[in-house]
Amino acid sequence: MLRLRNGTFCLKIFCFQLLFSLCSASNDYLFVVKEASYTRLCSTKNILTVNGQFPGPTIRVFAGDTIFVEVSNEGKENITIHWHGVRQPRYPWSDGPAYITQCPIKPGASFRQKIIFSEEEGTLWWHAHSNWSRATVHGAIIIQPRPGTAGYPFPEPNAEVPIILGEWWKQDVTEVRNELLRTGGLPAASDAFTINGQPGDLYPCSSSETFTLTVDGGKTYLLRIINAAMDEMLFFSIANHDLTVVGTDGAYTNPLTTSYITISPGQTLDVLLQANQNPNLYYMASSVYSTVVNLDFINNTTATAVLQYNGNYTPISSPPLPYLPSRNDTNSAFQFISSLRSLANEDHPIDVPLDITSSIFSTVSLNTLPCENDNNSCEGPNGTRLAASLNNQSFVEPSSIAILEAYYERINGVYGENFPDFPPYLFNFTADDLPMILQIPEQGTEVKVLDYDSAVEINFQGTNLVAGTSHPIHLHGYSFFVVGFGFGNFDEEKDPLNYNLIDPPLRTIVDVPISGWATVRFRASNPGVWFMHCHREEHLTWGMKTVFIVKNGESPQERLLPPPPDVPPC
Repeated sequence: MLRLRNGTFCLKIFCFQLLFSLCSASNDYLFVVKEASYTRLCSTKNILTVNGQFPGPTIRVFAGDTIFVEVSNEGKENITIHWHGVRQPRYPWSDGPAYITQCPIKPGASFRQKIIFSEEEGTLWWHAHSNWSRATVHGAIIIQPRPGTAGYPFPEPNAEVPIILGEWWKQDVTEVRNELLRTGGLPAASDAFTINGQPGDLYPCSSSETFTLTVDGGKTYLLRIINAAMDEMLFFSIANHDLTVVGTDGAYTNPLTTSYITISPGQTLDVLLQANQNPNLYYMASSVYSTVVNLDFINNTTATAVLQYNGNYTPISSPPLPYLPSRNDTNSAFQFISSLRSLANEDHPIDVPLDITSSIFSTVSLNTLPCENDNNSCEGPNGTRLAASLNNQSFVEPSSIAILEAYYERINGVYGENFPDFPPYLFNFTADDLPMILQIPEQGTEVKVLDYDSAVEINFQGTNLVAGTSHPIHLHGYSFFVVGFGFGNFDEEKDPLNYNLIDPPLRTIVDVPISGWATVRFRASNPGVWFMHCHREEHLTWGMKTVFIVKNGESPQERLLPPPPDVPPC
């Protein structure tokens, strides 16, 4: 029998609304990275956390604020923290990816990171960016409109609630990563999905801790939804309730009312929920979108949370589950994604680059490498090791210096500048049967150099090498306009005719569909060293990544800022 949940979170919402201005007045945060004991799915283990919290603490700021976060590493392993979607104008020193913009913070050390907010408004998030620590080291960033501005471009909600979707392994996640590296095969699937750190009523030993959101009938709630899952695109919906999307990745959108959302790893959505149903209990639910055929390699479970109305009533014994598309429903997944549009009005104008000066066409592929284990015992296809690439380049990070330091100090031999603008081999990228020789990538540390203020277009072409799948591609230091996407091979004559150059969504992550393509545009006006990678952790680990170096402009305001005094040493 399901009982009415307590009203603790309702109180938290009230306190958040009352105290937001006080919380955001502080520009200093302390993040202590340390292990803490957590119990899920009937078993207990130590996990890495910030301040002992899972999910971690929420950062609340106003648009344009600058804050400082002292990251103190009391854990056993190296750590870095990335402020996902924060553009950090001219200041990549605090961006976070290990050996790209900084060396990791060693156990016992600390790093005071300066976080510069500029045009972002809405929901972003922070997470670890070293090894697989982000599975439990992550939290929300809430960016409110600056006082004295027009405020939200939608009716003021009565309350705001972070909804963080994640994954949970019974096994230590570091061991999952180590096993992937040792065998060269696929990682073990997670044992549960989570909503605000809890798996929900459909999992063993979980009902008593299921996340509950208590609402008042007739009020409107702004759900700040974050996909913190390591590898999976997710569907999310709430039984008997529509959702109205009003923002993505720290930018406002034209309102889109829908019965479900699709959200890739690393993405955020701002969603209005109207509490307009009969007082009762209703399930929120989240499940995977995946085109993997073998169910042994995916988590096919469903996380739940409870939406509970205040009032005097006898609650239903079994709350209704919401509609969620089927696990492999590609049409539903990308129908939602393709419906998103920027607000693009007088108060929130956009500037899509039209005259492109730097064009990149990049394949996005899974690959294989020869096995290096004894007895050829690798678990990739045909005894190989799995790999991944962009334009057949499987990126190898430095291990003793960060690329940003090498660039700033003009240290040679750390990276090359020959990331290709075009794939080295042309073939039917989305054919079902492709020659195995095409699966082997080149390995190296090649970056792409861009002139300051160049108008950039990148066309990402998915391939069916090894296995076709979707790829959420993230570029640090920038947001970009997603001007087009489609299935099959990109047609350079026909497909650009259908680009949306009027109101494309502004994203920090673009979804490249299975056996398809996606095109983004942006202006390279943020000098520095910026990481680009797939946000599926296994693909990142296998080498689906590269670096953009954006050169300085002519004026002092167009130049990379100097490093802070306490950059972690290697």
